[in-house]
Amino acid sequence: MKTLFAATILFQLATVLPSHAGEKPNIIVILADDMGFSDLGCYGSEIETPNLDKLAADGLRFTNFYNTSRCCPTRAALLTGLYPHQAGVGAMTADEGENRPGYRGRLNRNCVTLAEAIKPAGYTTLMAGKWHVGDGEGMKPVDRGFDRYWGVLHGGGIYFKETLQLKPERVFYKDGTPIETPDDLYVTDDFTDRSMDFIDEAVKEKKKPFFLYLAYIAPHWPLQAKPKDIEKYKGRYNEGWDVVRDKRFAKQKQLGVISENTLLSPRDPEAKAWNEMSEEKRKDLAHRMEIYAAQVDCIDQNIGRLVAKLKETGQFDNTLILFLSDNGCSAEGGPGGFSKGKKDAPIGTGLSYASVGLEWANVSDTPFRKFKMHTHEGGTATPFIAHWPAGITNKGEIRKTVGHVIDVMPTLLDVAKADYPKQVAGKEIKPHEGVSLMPSFKSDAAGSERTLYWEHFGKKAVRRGDWKAVSGEKNTWHLYHLKDDPSELNDLAKNEPAKLKEFKELWQTWAKRCDVLK
Repeated sequence: MKTLFAATILFQLATVLPSHAGEKPNIIVILADDMGFSDLGCYGSEIETPNLDKLAADGLRFTNFYNTSRCCPTRAALLTGLYPHQAGVGAMTADEGENRPGYRGRLNRNCVTLAEAIKPAGYTTLMAGKWHVGDGEGMKPVDRGFDRYWGVLHGGGIYFKETLQLKPERVFYKDGTPIETPDDLYVTDDFTDRSMDFIDEAVKEKKKPFFLYLAYIAPHWPLQAKPKDIEKYKGRYNEGWDVVRDKRFAKQKQLGVISENTLLSPRDPEAKAWNEMSEEKRKDLAHRMEIYAAQVDCIDQNIGRLVAKLKETGQFDNTLILFLSDNGCSAEGGPGGFSKGKKDAPIGTGLSYASVGLEWANVSDTPFRKFKMHTHEGGTATPFIAHWPAGITNKGEIRKTVGHVIDVMPTLLDVAKADYPKQVAGKEIKPHEGVSLMPSFKSDAAGSERTLYWEHFGKKAVRRGDWKAVSGEKNTWHLYHLKDDPSELNDLAKNEPAKLKEFKELWQTWAKRCDVLK
C-alpha cells in the first residue's frame, strides 16, 4: 500500500513540476529607468527591495556592469548587441538625416533585435513597457520581432492617467494599435499586469518557451507614486543625503558590492550639506526622496508578483531573469530638483511633475561621481542581477566580470541556442559587439582585458582592463585606474601620457568605425 501511495505521489509531482532536461529556458529581461547603482537593498540601499534581493541571493550580482548613460542609447544597445550609434540611436530620437547614420533616432535595418534573433529558435516574443527607439511606420515592437506588445512608444513621463493632461502625446499601444489609457492606471503595475497576461497566454496556448522584455518607466521623473507606498517611507529621509549616502557606502562594503579600497567620492560640488538647508527646504527634499523610494519599492513589489506568476505556471525554475538599469540616477533639475505640472498639485500625485534633484541622485549613484548622461561611473554603472535556478548553481555569488548591455544579445543567443543572422530581408546585419555572459554564470572572469567604449553628446570614455579614460564637455581627457580607484578620484593623465594617448587613439578608431563621428 505504501509503495502504491509513493508511486501516486511521484506521478502527481511529475505532472505538476516541469522537467527541464533538454528544454530551452524562458528568458525575461527587466529594465529599470534612471535607477542608480546603489538603489537596491542588495547593492547598499535602505529602500526595501526584498524580491530583487531574493533573486540576487539565489542568483548572481555583477559589480562591473555598464549601460550607455542614457535611455534611448541603452535600449538600442541592449536590444541589438551593437553600440547605439551602429543601431542608429547615438543620441535620442531626433533624426539628424541620412548623412548622419548614427543619429537617425530609430533602429535601422542593419541590426536585429533580441526578439528577431531568438524568435527563429522557437520563442514566443513578448514586450511590455517603454520602447523609445523609434515610433514611425515599421518601427514599433511588433514590427521588430515581438509577437505581443503593451506600452508606450515614446519616453516615460507618465504614471497615472491624469498625467496625460500634462503629457497628451504619451499614447498607449496594444500590439501595433493605439488604445484608450486604462482608467485605474499606475504604470508600473500596469506593465506587470500585461506581462503576466502574456505569460499566461504563452504557457496555455503554445508549447514553446517565451522571451519577455519588461521595460519599466520607474523610477524616472516625474515623482509620482501610490499614497500607500509613499507613506511607507514617511520620515525615513529626514536625516538628509549626507547621512544616507554614508550609510549606503558602509553597507556596500559590508555586502561586498564594492571593494575594500573604494573611497566614497565627495559630495557633488553643486550640492550643499544637508544641515545648510532651511527647515522648509529639508522637508520638501526629504519628501521627494520618499516618493522616489516608493517608486523603486513598487518595482520590487511587481517583480514579486511576476515571480509568483512564474511559480504558479510552473515556469520559475527554468526561466532566466536579468535585471538592470538604463543609466545612473538623473540629476535633472539640478540642486533641489525641478517642480512643474499643475499649480498647487502636491508632489507625488498625477498632476505634479517634479524630480528628486541632484543631491539625492548623488546618493543613488553611491559611491561614484556624476549622473545620467555622464560617462563617469555614476552615469554608466548599473546593478545587474542574473537568476536562473536550472542554470545558475553558484547562488549568491558576486561577479566582478566586466559586462555591458551589448552582452545581452550574445548571452540570449547562447541560452536560446539561436543563430545570429548575417542578412535579413536582403539587408546586411552588422556583427554584434558583445560577449556571452554564460561563462560568468559558472565562474568569475574579473581579469578580462576587453575594451568598451562610450559616447553621448560629446561625453566620451573607453575602458580596457582596469584602465579607463573619460572626457567631459570640454573635451579634456582624464585617466583612472579603476582597480585602485573605483570612484575615479585620482586623475593619472599627467602621470601616464603614453597610456592616455593610446586610449584616445582607441576611442578615435572606434568612433570612426561605429558611426559616432558626425
